[in-house]
Amino acid sequence: MSSETTESTMRLKGDLSLLSVVLFGLAYISPGIVVTMFGVVAATSGGAAPTAFAVATLAMLLTGLSYAKMARAVPGAGSVYTYARKMLDSRIGFLSGWAMLLDYFFIPMVGWLITAIYFHAQFPEIPKWVWLIVSVGITTAINVFGMKLADRVNKVLMFIALGSLVLFATLCVVFLGKHGSSAPATDALWNSGTSIGAVTAAAAIAAYSFLGFDAVSTLGEEARGGARTIGRGIIGCVIAAGAIFIVLSFVMQLVHPGAKFADVDAAAYHLKVQVGGTTYAEIINFVTIAGSIASCIALQASAARLMYVMGRDSALPKAVFGNLSGKTGTPVLNLLLTAAAGVIAMKLDLTTATSFINFGAFLGFTLVNVCVIAHLVRERGHGRTPHLFSYLVMPAIGAAVSLYLLTKLGHVALQIGGIWLAIGVVYLAVLTKGFRRPAPEMTFDDDTAARDRVTA
Repeated sequence: MSSETTESTMRLKGDLSLLSVVLFGLAYISPGIVVTMFGVVAATSGGAAPTAFAVATLAMLLTGLSYAKMARAVPGAGSVYTYARKMLDSRIGFLSGWAMLLDYFFIPMVGWLITAIYFHAQFPEIPKWVWLIVSVGITTAINVFGMKLADRVNKVLMFIALGSLVLFATLCVVFLGKHGSSAPATDALWNSGTSIGAVTAAAAIAAYSFLGFDAVSTLGEEARGGARTIGRGIIGCVIAAGAIFIVLSFVMQLVHPGAKFADVDAAAYHLKVQVGGTTYAEIINFVTIAGSIASCIALQASAARLMYVMGRDSALPKAVFGNLSGKTGTPVLNLLLTAAAGVIAMKLDLTTATSFINFGAFLGFTLVNVCVIAHLVRERGHGRTPHLFSYLVMPAIGAAVSLYLLTKLGHVALQIGGIWLAIGVVYLAVLTKGFRRPAPEMTFDDDTAARDRVTA
């Protein structure tokens, strides 16, 4: 087999438009999470949930801009793993990929568990573990048959899910038109119970709602327009998610002013009953399930593709992780491995399952901002002068915010994340003969990569 043929078979096929890329990122984020998290964010912020979500949006936009810059500078799949490998060092790249793997590999498990919880709430006579197996099976089958099918299914499910959010917002507005709000509209943004400290703490919680926008960067080889489409898709995803979060939390805060709830975790359900009745609250559960399945498709696809890129580069065992199916062109074995990990959720509750996936995400956010600064240093070394505010000040702020969010994680998350990172250091030491050799990597000198750099 010629090297040209080998390279083409090991590259993922590009079929995704800008709209598909943005919807993929929104599916990963799952915009409906704003409804689920409203009670916690409102209670923490002192009844100013939309302000907290606005602060979180600005914070995530800083890192989103850094991802967009890196997508243009380093076209291809692989997310922060690829960026750190190219801009900093192959060994740092490996460790960043290893840290992100903790997030990417197990976050589909959380998505499947949430879907199973929704199913079980609607049909309590069927055990939750049955719904878990069904959810894992459906999304794995869709992803095995390739991104074209996953893209089509994702679009349908996401439009249904987004439609349900529009309906919920409309019902809130109709309710306010009939009954009004017990507090001035400005109180939803800032009131006597609000403080800078409270809003900042709530924004740190609200920022978790954005986890997943970086998954768009793993589609670098599958997007039409390459790096330009990925950069726009990342920014579009953050802005779209932020707009949804701010608008929905604003109308919800008007319906329920203040920061006191009978049950913070169940605040979303009680609001649905308040504005639409019990029947509406039960019916909308089906729509929530549709959005959750769409999210699971995106979650699993990103995890499998990151594992594939690391396997292709021999950072993970290539024979296991670095292969694409000859029939479907997808990393089938990686998809099956993530599906197997999802079954673990049968033994976990949602709190435990979500406690350790954010470590890799915030560490990755920090590193991608550092990569932008490293890119600035390299460019100035070659006589080019990128804008200092854009390539130094903004990513420095983004890195500081990401580190702050990392410190806000619970002790369990920090401990598990630290252990996972320590295992990665040991594996890297073995892989590089005591750090004396670069971590293995594979590069492609093909026309596609060159063309992406030109069009970027």
